[in-house]
Amino acid sequence: MLTMQHLTSPGVEASSERAVMESDTHCPHNGTSQNPASASLNMTLGIVFNVVALVILVKAYNRFRRRSKATFLLFASSLVATDLAGHVVSGALVLRRYTASSKSNYTFKGDPANPDAPCQFLGGCLVFFGLCPLFLGCAMAAERCLGVTRPLLHARLVTTARTKIALSMIWFLALCVALLPFFHLGDYTYQYPWTWCFIQVMNNIKSTDLAFVMLFSGLAFSSLALAFVCNTISGMTLIRARMKQKSSSQRFSARSHDTEMVVQLVGIMVTSCICWSPLLVFGLISATRSFLKSQQSVEDTCMYSKLMMTGVRMATWNQILDPWVYILLRRAILRKIYRITKKQVSFRGSTFRSVRWDAGPLQQPEKNC
Repeated sequence: MLTMQHLTSPGVEASSERAVMESDTHCPHNGTSQNPASASLNMTLGIVFNVVALVILVKAYNRFRRRSKATFLLFASSLVATDLAGHVVSGALVLRRYTASSKSNYTFKGDPANPDAPCQFLGGCLVFFGLCPLFLGCAMAAERCLGVTRPLLHARLVTTARTKIALSMIWFLALCVALLPFFHLGDYTYQYPWTWCFIQVMNNIKSTDLAFVMLFSGLAFSSLALAFVCNTISGMTLIRARMKQKSSSQRFSARSHDTEMVVQLVGIMVTSCICWSPLLVFGLISATRSFLKSQQSVEDTCMYSKLMMTGVRMATWNQILDPWVYILLRRAILRKIYRITKKQVSFRGSTFRSVRWDAGPLQQPEKNC
């Protein structure tokens, strides 16, 4: 991407680069921030967990291809495949940057005002693979809400072909947002500790940068909010259906599938909220303060740089934890956990009753004494 050099003066570029260099000096690289072992571990865990979850989902999709659960499984498989691709592509670029930093003795050699092509590509990948899971989680919640509240309408409208079209539109929308900086609507820059690139949120940002940050955060928060509303409606509908207890055994079987899918969606939503909220909030605060202030102090730049680093690490864990939602929150696993818990509770209750029964005769001599 070509940066907006015609809109910035040489003095502003020099001050921006000087601020980045000063923050690099006052924010020393510790072993965690410059150790490629943590990045390699996250990448490996993400690949392994996503592959396991993808195999489970593909087998389930082949088994439920003609049922209402097939659409949900198609969405879920696409989500896991997107997370897997994000770990492979983004992780490889980050490890490449770690290698380049280690060869240069952990010193920043790039130009923060004019990031190179790998930085632009990495920033676009982080935005694309960050928005796709949020959009897919929202679409899955909306699909399940329609299936639970209006099953006949869902059977008539939701088909495999339309689901594939919806998936293509979601990926295309995320790609359009990620490509906006290539049309001078925002910037991707190096971020502390200069091993990754993301949206420009510090050091004299322009109005287009602030608009891009607000667009990214707004789409992410809107997806989470819509998923929360849809999951709440689906959950309340299933709870009312369980309380009435007027449906047949076949209806209960269908409701059990709906309950399993809604529980998985709630797990996805909670995981996304916990993992993505810090990065979105820190990015918005940093961009707003940088836009309102003509010059940020080195201390503020260092603080927000570290907060952004913490936020992106938590966001990365979202792609690692998503597969465990499908691995653990399945009916077979939940039933095993329920049976084990029930056995433990019954065993403790029987042990407690036997102890009370044995202790009863022993208490009588004490009373006589």
